[in-house]
Amino acid sequence: MSKTAFSPANILLPRECGLTKWAVVACDQYTSQPEYWERVDKYVGDAPSTLRLILPESKLESNNVDQEIEKINHTMEQYLADGRLQELEDAMLLLERKLSNGKTRLGLLGKLDLEQYSYEKGSGTPIRATEGTVLSRIPPRMKVRRNAPIELPHIMVLIDDPQKEIIEPLATDKAKKEMSGVYMTSLMERGGRIAAHLLSKKQAEKVEDQLAALGDPQRFAETYHAEGKPVLVYAMGDGNHSFATAKAHWENVKKTLTPEQQKTHPARFALCELVNIHDESLLFEPIHRVLFGTDASKWMQAAEAALASADGSGYAISLIAGNQRRDILAKGASLGEAIAAMDTFCAAYLAENGGTVDYIHGDDEALDLAAGDGCCGILMPRMDKTELFTSVLRSGPFPKKSFSIGLGADKRYYLECRKL
Repeated sequence: MSKTAFSPANILLPRECGLTKWAVVACDQYTSQPEYWERVDKYVGDAPSTLRLILPESKLESNNVDQEIEKINHTMEQYLADGRLQELEDAMLLLERKLSNGKTRLGLLGKLDLEQYSYEKGSGTPIRATEGTVLSRIPPRMKVRRNAPIELPHIMVLIDDPQKEIIEPLATDKAKKEMSGVYMTSLMERGGRIAAHLLSKKQAEKVEDQLAALGDPQRFAETYHAEGKPVLVYAMGDGNHSFATAKAHWENVKKTLTPEQQKTHPARFALCELVNIHDESLLFEPIHRVLFGTDASKWMQAAEAALASADGSGYAISLIAGNQRRDILAKGASLGEAIAAMDTFCAAYLAENGGTVDYIHGDDEALDLAAGDGCCGILMPRMDKTELFTSVLRSGPFPKKSFSIGLGADKRYYLECRKL
């Protein structure tokens, strides 16, 4: 077994096809913009593409979802039978992704051990969720994975390496001389460019050693002032519900296996990209709360009374109602605790005054919406990404929709696969 939860994987890569049409963005993006997926479908046409291997989340509740999933599984089997996918055995890849803003994000592609992960509240596993897992979102995704012969990852997992000693040194010219190039391509729909390099066996072993060192209990306790707390090495960045679905699927498969078979069964692992939270390209954006169809006249006073810190400390937020705006510091021992208090207040306010809540990306968009009749809301605090690990350790996962990592076009694109 690996020294740590992350290790090389048998990675399937496409052959004899155009990679720009092959690679498409994560299925949980542009869910309210069907025209995006229609445009992608038209662009891809009959070319081999991961578009035919995924189900965009906008289609999860459609009437013909079962037929769509059956078609996806058939296409997966066809691509395997036709030799469309070739396997790199025991591989760890360095990924260099040129983003829409011109910055480069570095990542490592490999597999994570689902036995070392739990999405349950209060989990103390080395791999942990950073936001609350909505259990109702897992069963529809299980339908997709249940009979799938391969998996495609849009999962991004974060490590806390402030000295940039693990991933970043691999991107130097000297380090890349030990690697072999795997692919390089532009990505559709303003997705930038991506290149992949195969690490040497020696380099991959060094990465595993360094990741194991991150999980050393003494180092962990000293770094986070967390004596006696279970070690956290890997924090979910993107794809939390996909990773949770892989875990739920593995728990079902595991029941059919002997203890020996469980050690190496492909379903025990999930392909993912590992990224350093200190990567300069990684931007955390707040997701604002806007209330619709409610009594906005008393919002400001009620919100301030419930949320404002009394001692001058806290997290900067703005309360909005029509053309009124009030900037306050919201109380909370951690950012996650402060956001949880805001969500609790919003739910209570809606229960008393009627209405609904929506989660809005972008300051200007939230301001415009909260200015409408019967509308109000909160411009949520901007998260310092260095707070992620410490907040999860102190207060557990953040509430759902607490933050977003980057823009939709900068999310992971499906390109690599793995047999299940």
